[in-house]
Amino acid sequence: MNLGRPNANDATGTFNRSRNVVPGSGICSRCVDGCKGGCEVFKASFRSREVIYPGPFGEVIAGADKNYPVDYSHFNIQGYAYGAKGLPRDAEGNPDNTKFPDVDTQTQYGWNSQVKMKVPIFTGALGSTEIARKNWEHFAVGAAISGITLVCGENVCGIDPQLELDAKGKIKSSPDMDRRIETYKRFHEGFGEILVQMNVEDTRLGVAEYVRKKHNLEAIELKWGQGAKCIGGEIKVKSLERALELRKRGYIVTPDPAEEAVQKAFEDGAIKEFERHSRLGFVSEESFLAEVKRLRDLGFKRVTLKTGAYSMRELAMAIKYASMAEIDLLTIDGAPGGTGMSPWRMMEEWGIPTFYLEALTYEFCQKLAKKGMRVPDIAIAGGFSTEDHIFKVIAMGAPYVKAVCMGRALMIPGMVGKNIGTWIKQDKLPVTVSEFGKTEKEIFVCYEELLEKYGKDVKDIPLGALGVYSFVQKIKVGLQQLMAGSRNFKLSSITRKDLMSLTEEAAGVSSIPYVMEAYRKEAEAILNGGKSGIKFQNRVNNRRVKMKAGR
Repeated sequence: MNLGRPNANDATGTFNRSRNVVPGSGICSRCVDGCKGGCEVFKASFRSREVIYPGPFGEVIAGADKNYPVDYSHFNIQGYAYGAKGLPRDAEGNPDNTKFPDVDTQTQYGWNSQVKMKVPIFTGALGSTEIARKNWEHFAVGAAISGITLVCGENVCGIDPQLELDAKGKIKSSPDMDRRIETYKRFHEGFGEILVQMNVEDTRLGVAEYVRKKHNLEAIELKWGQGAKCIGGEIKVKSLERALELRKRGYIVTPDPAEEAVQKAFEDGAIKEFERHSRLGFVSEESFLAEVKRLRDLGFKRVTLKTGAYSMRELAMAIKYASMAEIDLLTIDGAPGGTGMSPWRMMEEWGIPTFYLEALTYEFCQKLAKKGMRVPDIAIAGGFSTEDHIFKVIAMGAPYVKAVCMGRALMIPGMVGKNIGTWIKQDKLPVTVSEFGKTEKEIFVCYEELLEKYGKDVKDIPLGALGVYSFVQKIKVGLQQLMAGSRNFKLSSITRKDLMSLTEEAAGVSSIPYVMEAYRKEAEAILNGGKSGIKFQNRVNNRRVKMKAGR
């Protein structure tokens, strides 16, 4: 297994001087007194805790690059030469009604009240990080016009510079939360929804009460954790005044901005930023069920849950408690994850990787189903970016997994589209873009499609949103092609039999048959001509009988 270099990574701006590095420690095999840098040990010797995080903060999104023993590349998708699943009841598969553009990629989730999405993907939690704040219009409008769900992450109200609290310390006004919800709602067309996420601080501030009363939201999400880190949400703060303000609101701020020595170090320029942390949540069956009931009593039709790459115990708790509470969507986020600010080494070394986590999820769902319990609709997150990822995730977790939650893969198109707009205005288009044209209409394949749909209102769609829409359409068409090739014309018809394991290790973890065993019984039945053969063999036999009778 390639572990990378523990003391050197572009995410933290560190590198080894030597070509020869000790694999375990990541330190150069020959460490010289007088070395000018810059491994992580070198940089941490004077910048200390700053080296824990990818940077520069607010300008990058980071994902861990650890190469796990088994991942989704160890699967391949089965293809078939006949048959069709997922067609309308009265339809019989033939070349005229099994065209790949006819494949239905819609999905839906919800215990009682269903939410439909045009494509089985939705955004990871875009919360209090600077990347999410400054690009919100691009992400939100892009999700809305694409017909997918948008998750507004934790701590948005808590860090709002214009936040107003009442005498009880509850939210009276949060303009930034208002902006985020209203931006999505403006272009929302009935597919997907906006989910506002809550952690410990959000619950104490009364986020649920605020978004329900002011914005009449029908859904809200509880958060246990994520795949990138096992601690609470974090951001960085550049000013002493802001750090003191957040500390006053009850957040954990490090180093403590109230300490005189810290303030002096900030004045001297040694301390250049502060970290704001959220508290760790504690979960029990009783408290969880009580909180879900409280939220439903507030008027929420749907309550969803996001959990992270914790141990088997917490995974079992999440699935069982979600079943007991009739949770509408359970999102399970595997390691390594990462969209905003998470400790780099934590992203690299913490938590159960997504492939293993989904294998356990399927196993636990099966056990609950056999006991007669209804399993909640599930989404899987943790490092996905392409249509084949989506197919594999849904197939591996069928019939329980309904969608894939994407972090960076749905953020990047928003930033790319936004930057293309800036480059057009500055007449500084890079060759990677200018080879396709110099205007929005020439560059964006989907521009005319949206112009026809929205008319003059297309001017209100930021180019970052057009980037998100373009990416989602690529995912949709690519998924349609993969589904058609596996003869699945509806998402719900995909099963675990549509996958094969390329390695015995993957087969052992997932219970998906090894490539040399998958469909072997069916193949042998055809070769042997026995009555246990598949329907195709029966049709061949019947045809032979008719031919003989005709003679």
